[in-house]
Amino acid sequence: MKVNQILVVSFLTWVGFQSCQQNKPADTETTVEQVQLTSPEFNADSAYAYTKAQVDFGPRIPSTPAHAKCAEYLVAKLKSFGGQVTVQQAAAKTYDGKTHQLKNIIAAFYPEKTQRVLITAHWDARPFSDQDPDETMKDKAFEAANDGASGVAVILEMARQIKEKQPEVGVDFILWDIEDYGSANDQTPNETTWCIGSQYWAKNPHVKGYKPLYAINLDMVGGSNAQFTQDELSRKYAPNVVNKVWSIAGEIGYGNYFINVTSGSLVDDHFWINQAGIPAIDVIHYSDAAGFYSNWHTQLDNLNNIDRNTLKAVGQTMLETIYREKPSA
Repeated sequence: MKVNQILVVSFLTWVGFQSCQQNKPADTETTVEQVQLTSPEFNADSAYAYTKAQVDFGPRIPSTPAHAKCAEYLVAKLKSFGGQVTVQQAAAKTYDGKTHQLKNIIAAFYPEKTQRVLITAHWDARPFSDQDPDETMKDKAFEAANDGASGVAVILEMARQIKEKQPEVGVDFILWDIEDYGSANDQTPNETTWCIGSQYWAKNPHVKGYKPLYAINLDMVGGSNAQFTQDELSRKYAPNVVNKVWSIAGEIGYGNYFINVTSGSLVDDHFWINQAGIPAIDVIHYSDAAGFYSNWHTQLDNLNNIDRNTLKAVGQTMLETIYREKPSA
């Protein structure tokens, strides 16, 4: 196997976990060292461009033209990278009594490989910015650049790289629909009104008996100075996967993003993947101290607040995790 070499920055010191506004990697003295990767180099500029492409459609709210056009774009992109693409469709009712056409976009790479890894993210946008500090903006749609588009962008760039260099395991990507249309009155997201796409899939898998080695869900993975903690559900259902991913991130220079801090229980798409009997973890910008990403569900979740460095940290860690997998006999 050919080994690529890239330059990465190794942080010597970093500050502790702070509030969301101050929750950033420390300004530290650094040195540059050679780190050998088994994976292709993740291109952050490409991932940023994929984020912008989604945002340019407008908010991808279910049952809108922007949602329909973005779905077509995502399907075409994944097919162009060589993915075997299917769209899982069903009527789905949201908490407000409206019915939408659910579209989970599923892409299989190297489907002949029996041992597989699943990477997921949601592609829909929340219909309103209910967490915005400006009361006049709470019922307005927002770009959802980080909360939605960033995870999808990382997946698209991963797919582009996987097309060029085949890993030793098969890889599946699922882009969940109607994840972010939960009840605004719920203080804590729950599995009944949120994550409708993954909830449907868990009960209706796209392949009978589908059992990848594990799954990783990406959510809000493009914000500046992001730090990803280890949530309770991930640690409960897939502790070995948590250890694997966070260890790899540290080894290749991204330990200031994937921090060894635990956090409490939260329901995201990984909840339903685990309910389907697949060990799954969440990579999400969240902490007990500060909650979600500072611009979560506000007008400031826009393209101006997407950081290529964060996209790079997550994307390279995901690729390296996949390319280190060796099929068992």
